[in-house]
Amino acid sequence: MPAPTCASCHTARANLRRPRSGQALCGACFCNAFEAEVLHTVLAGRLLPRGAVVAVGASGGKDSTVLAHVLRALAPQLDISLHLVAVDEGIGGYRDAALAAVRHQAARWELPLTVVAYEDLFGGWTMDAVARSTAGSGRSRSCCTFCGVLRRRALEEGARLVGATHIVTGHNADDMAETVLMNFLRGDAGRLARGGGLGSPGEGGALPRCRPLQLASQKEVVLYAHFRRLHYFSEECVYAPEAFRGHARDLLKRLEAARPSAVLDLVHSAERLALAPTARPPRPGACSRCGALASRALCQACALLDGLNRGLPRLAIGKGRRELELEEAPRRSVPAADALTAF
Repeated sequence: MPAPTCASCHTARANLRRPRSGQALCGACFCNAFEAEVLHTVLAGRLLPRGAVVAVGASGGKDSTVLAHVLRALAPQLDISLHLVAVDEGIGGYRDAALAAVRHQAARWELPLTVVAYEDLFGGWTMDAVARSTAGSGRSRSCCTFCGVLRRRALEEGARLVGATHIVTGHNADDMAETVLMNFLRGDAGRLARGGGLGSPGEGGALPRCRPLQLASQKEVVLYAHFRRLHYFSEECVYAPEAFRGHARDLLKRLEAARPSAVLDLVHSAERLALAPTARPPRPGACSRCGALASRALCQACALLDGLNRGLPRLAIGKGRRELELEEAPRRSVPAADALTAF
């Protein structure tokens, strides 16, 4: 049976049917529609004001590659400037290849690139060193927890280094739905309460963050990269197979097979979620050590690093953190400017 004619241009043969709508489109019309939808997300959500200096979290993977490519195409309309910021977590045999892909993209698109490293920011700690430290602690499966917190801090520092006013990341709809599922499964009311919307406004001096691809499915991100002939790094992180997110991802795939709208349903559920007053998290304050935004005495980054430096990584996660914060209470707080070198 011959392919149908594109439903948009009515001239070319259709190359795909959009996973959610079933609309038959040629590759060019699909890419134009994808870009228009991202533009609408940014404008409708008022995510990036005119004149913004935008730090794009660049990992070399499909999501950040597509995000950078789309924002580069939309930059004249949005009146924004872009700067790629990549984080070197220190994962041997993995991150070097991914950073090579980022450098290739930056050179090809003529975008400035800055690379920040865990080792430089966090007192010599790399993810490989964290993995070795947690291997005998019963926390070896928590590498992604450590990495997620430290990566967020590193991206913030890199964005400030380049004078950015906003940070954008490549999280797509599937990523966000997985996060919502994980928070439900953990019973984490605090993160559920903060999980809605398209980003964060930048409380407590943190830079505003947004996710322009949050309403785009992973399938369409891959299709866009295919039709635009974008080259990206596609290997999975060596620590990812043991992460809890993998279980949420498998569950989400089964849910989506039974109900195609499951991904966006979860994303929108997080946006509309209302918690009882007793379940709402306390208003965030400042970390007693580094001054960063924190919901407890210590921000997550400081708690993680302190546990690692003491050789007790389990102090940084779960109930042990209370003990750490009780010890921290009498201490003199460290000025924010010295936060990342005070460990």
